[in-house]
Amino acid sequence: METLLPFEDSTQILNDAAALQARMECDGFFYFKGLLARAIVLDLRRQILGVCQKYGWLSPTADLMDAIIDPVAANAMEPFCGVGVTQAAYREVYKLEAFHRLAQHPAVLGLMARGCGETVLPHPRNIARLMFPTKANAPTPPHQDYIHIQGTKAVYTCWIPLGDTTETLGGLQVLGGTHSVGLLPVRKSAGAGGLQVVLDGLNQTWSHGDFTAGDVLVFHSHTVHRSVPNQFPDRLRLSVDYRYQPVSLPIEKGSLQPHCAVAEWADIYAGWTDTSLQYYWEQYALEFQEYDRSLFVTEPSGPMMGGSQMGGSQMGGSQMGGQMGGGQMDGAMGGGMSGPMGKN
Repeated sequence: METLLPFEDSTQILNDAAALQARMECDGFFYFKGLLARAIVLDLRRQILGVCQKYGWLSPTADLMDAIIDPVAANAMEPFCGVGVTQAAYREVYKLEAFHRLAQHPAVLGLMARGCGETVLPHPRNIARLMFPTKANAPTPPHQDYIHIQGTKAVYTCWIPLGDTTETLGGLQVLGGTHSVGLLPVRKSAGAGGLQVVLDGLNQTWSHGDFTAGDVLVFHSHTVHRSVPNQFPDRLRLSVDYRYQPVSLPIEKGSLQPHCAVAEWADIYAGWTDTSLQYYWEQYALEFQEYDRSLFVTEPSGPMMGGSQMGGSQMGGSQMGGQMGGGQMDGAMGGGMSGPMGKN
């Protein structure tokens, strides 16, 4: 049986490294109200919506920032790699300097460094989700990020909604404490990543709530999380996923490549003004870890999200990992750690 618990704002411990590490060790996530300036988040929202407007997927009569869709055009679109829009549109989003700059905002980097107790490496493989309320964009099922990302377990996802996002618009929910149960078995499912974890026998107390522009949710790579259905038939939900890890720990090489091989870095960087955002990971002597496709072996499944039933099989990282930000197609904080978050 599922129960819901409101998010606890961690702002009061934002500058307390020990308290941050303790909370992540206990819960596997934390939520910050207004960590980022609202204006910065809304500026990126405006730029991404400009791309959607260019492709004709938004209502020509509504205010751009309201993200009201043109249902005929949106339903005719074939989404790419679980991001909600076509490959051509996603490439334009991926080339936005502001999209990558937000991942290295000082407030976020400072938070992650305090939590990890050392220099953090932002993964350059950033992800944007432009989730139109269409049949082609099913809600993301309950899952753990690790099997898609791999490398060290001490990878932390920073989820940022690009605009005010009530649960009725399709926010994110987190199953606290699941970072400590190890990797769970998986089954096929509709939604980004194509897999959902098997939660049989686990306490299902989900943390939830509404988000406003500037809020940030951070969780461990083993922490189970999911999106909830967008109940508005005419409104687009925008969010970004940024990932971080201690620079001393191993990384999978795909995490240094653009998401879903949408473009080459040289093409993405063309026209940027801030060169410090480019190839920054090359300054570090990184340790690499091979990608383990055996983690994608699925169990026989019962009823799945979206009403499908599928038998067990083995799914390659190139098929499923790419959508969630892992696999070869695109080239401390809890979870059994010792010491500061990230010592895995």
